[in-house]
Amino acid sequence: MASWEFCKSMLYSLGFCALMFVVIPVHIDKKGDLAKKSQTQAKFNSFLSRYNKSYSVDSEDYNARLEIFENALSTVKTLNRMRHSNLSAIYGLTEFSDLSPEEFSHRYLRKHHHEHKQHRHERRNDHHSITRRAINPSLPPLIDWRAKGVVTGVKDQGSCGACWAFSTVATVESMLAIKTGKLTELSVQEIIDCARNGNLGCNGGDFCSLLEWLTANQVAIEPASSYPLLLKNDVCKWKKGNPGILVAGNFTCDYFVGREDVLLQKIAQHGPVVVAVNAISWQYYLGGVIENNCPGEPEMLNHAVEIVGYDLTSSIPHYIAKNSWGKRFGDGGYVKIATGSNVCGIANEVTSLDVL
Repeated sequence: MASWEFCKSMLYSLGFCALMFVVIPVHIDKKGDLAKKSQTQAKFNSFLSRYNKSYSVDSEDYNARLEIFENALSTVKTLNRMRHSNLSAIYGLTEFSDLSPEEFSHRYLRKHHHEHKQHRHERRNDHHSITRRAINPSLPPLIDWRAKGVVTGVKDQGSCGACWAFSTVATVESMLAIKTGKLTELSVQEIIDCARNGNLGCNGGDFCSLLEWLTANQVAIEPASSYPLLLKNDVCKWKKGNPGILVAGNFTCDYFVGREDVLLQKIAQHGPVVVAVNAISWQYYLGGVIENNCPGEPEMLNHAVEIVGYDLTSSIPHYIAKNSWGKRFGDGGYVKIATGSNVCGIANEVTSLDVL
């Protein structure tokens, strides 16, 4: 009998030990999950403080934003794993990290389209078979129009989807400075309020359509001081005869896919240009040269920037682009994009212009 009691005792002990081995790892996993969640929440709260954002703690909105933020951390890790050089683009937390990709695209990007062909050179359907052409040895290895004092400061378009206006006006400012030797801030708000020809102010537009409208109607772009920025659609206050800068009618809308050597030459010999790009991956961009994860198909174009130079001396030759998302974006408001392979669609639609 004693023997049977002993056996039962041993069986209970063994069963309890087995349960311990089953339960303990689950308990450890839960602790690990809680610790990870706590770390993510701490990072999120730090992010909110840094960018002066606020959500009521434990509210539905807070928890939804926390989940989006957690996804952003995962995306950043994936993007950074593809870096192969210290000069390659680096990604991290930005002021956009509490926005889903869909929200980011809706607020800061607009699908690019252009139907007016008058000034556009014929496109070739060769964007799937891009080849690198030899760079002209007479081409300057480094051009930075900022160093020449002809590039105005970085602007912030906020959630007003008028990149087409910001980039065009920035390029007009640069070409005016090249011509006169003097920097002048011009009115983006005038363009937002007044431009027609299919343009919709903060709801999107196209820089080639804008230039067609400006030149056809002889609309002068007024100084920013007399027509200040509001970042919203407002009543057009422009009147014929108001002082301002006229764009010459010889502007071009070019397609340089497979011919980026010609684009580089244009930047070097003529000046800054406006380009349409695919900027969906820029949501987490901190700096460095974007070489991949930025498709260049024409149907993916959704943003516009001013190209103010290039650097062929770098181990990753690249363009220097002035964005309109404020100075906190990227490298002081600028982004570097690799040359030669239509990265981000940079060669699909390129506009150069002159001022009268």
